[in-house]
Amino acid sequence: MIEVKALASSSKGNCYHITDGKTPLLLEAGIKFKEIQRKLDFQTSKIKACLITHEHKDHCAGVQDMLKNGKNCYMSKGTAEAIGVEGPRVKPIKARESFTVGTWTIMPFEVEHDVSEPLGFLLANEDGDKLLFATDTYYIRYKFKGLTHILCECNYSLDILNKNIAAGYVPKVMKKRLLRSHFSLENVKEFLKANDLQKVREIWLLHLSDNNSDERRFKDEIQALTGKPVYVP
Repeated sequence: MIEVKALASSSKGNCYHITDGKTPLLLEAGIKFKEIQRKLDFQTSKIKACLITHEHKDHCAGVQDMLKNGKNCYMSKGTAEAIGVEGPRVKPIKARESFTVGTWTIMPFEVEHDVSEPLGFLLANEDGDKLLFATDTYYIRYKFKGLTHILCECNYSLDILNKNIAAGYVPKVMKKRLLRSHFSLENVKEFLKANDLQKVREIWLLHLSDNNSDERRFKDEIQALTGKPVYVP
């Protein structure tokens, strides 16, 4: 059984602890390692690795300390170069080339964001569970079978964004970037409708915008659409 714990989920930092009871992993290290330690009650020695999607600070701020503390960090070559990290603990990976960490088989895949070689991850374990992790992308080009857990960005809703622009709370230039870099509520719905959700046990909506989202509305609408338990950290 997969357990998910959100340590941080916002534009200020993103970090998620997952385990299948055998191999604990971190998805992102967008907060300092000391904060990760504190939020996990200093039980970090068993963490086998950290997966990094891209080089923006809210996803990789803790990478240097993770490496210093002996944790392998998996990321694309483009991401490693953009962050400026190297060494034996930095594990370069490529989209659509799977690798294993403990009991997990992990398949990276391309996502759509304004950075160098960003990735999403499909993680499968020995018990037949499949977890999808995708953040900071305006679109997911792939369909997935047999998912049991979905952790995906739901950054903003177009109608809220438009109202904020009209009211002068958000600059117009922000809209163009969001449309080409972040997952909207509308696109999350289309993605979920395109995939087989029969085995899904829970959906996590991540990385909500401070200004352009509505946590209760997003949760209610996704729950109504899918009939699945929905969590917003």
